[in-house]
Amino acid sequence: MPEGSPAASHGRWYRDACGAAFAMELVGERWTLPIVREMMLGPRRFNGLRGALPGLSAKVLTERLGSLEASGIVRRLTLPPPASVQAYALTEWGLALEPVMQELGRWAVRSPGHDPLLPLTPVAFMLSLRTMLMPDRIGDLALRVVFDVGEARFVGRLDRDGLKIESAGEALPGADLRFSAETATDYLPVFYGKRSVEEAGGRLSVEGDEALARRFIDLFALPAKLG
Repeated sequence: MPEGSPAASHGRWYRDACGAAFAMELVGERWTLPIVREMMLGPRRFNGLRGALPGLSAKVLTERLGSLEASGIVRRLTLPPPASVQAYALTEWGLALEPVMQELGRWAVRSPGHDPLLPLTPVAFMLSLRTMLMPDRIGDLALRVVFDVGEARFVGRLDRDGLKIESAGEALPGADLRFSAETATDYLPVFYGKRSVEEAGGRLSVEGDEALARRFIDLFALPAKLG
């Protein structure tokens, strides 16, 4: 039985039939969840994953990707031309981790120990929008929104069913709103601190109707802290 396969993993830490304990054996090793997170919006090359997670060594990344692939959470693929290079992507089962990670995120940010000033990757911020969206506030709002974060670009489509986000490789005309900033951290004071662009130091720029942008930003809120 291959080491790293689901059957080989079960019981290696806890000797426990609990599904939650088994989940930790599959994705609980250091760096595993951040690696999974960075593939949630599409395939990533090895160097792209390393660049997004600068504290992660090439050796550990290789080990984690190998374990995730053996477990059926990650698969290898070749990107279409002109890239035509190997990349890693989540399987359908791997993508099913998103709601699990969303619940963990909503649970964890309630802790007074959560530090929102630590670095945040572009993908992590995009996923936070899907996590912290307040569905009861959407109403009849339907939008196409572009987010520029440094050199990364994403497109979001909002409707009554929620917010879909995907990576975008080039400029996208016809968006209702466009937000641009150098880092994901530059978005936080406006989207979660509810400051105006000016109050946040002007590090986030907004293209589109100002009232529509405010209504969109108001869709997102962090859970109240404990105590």
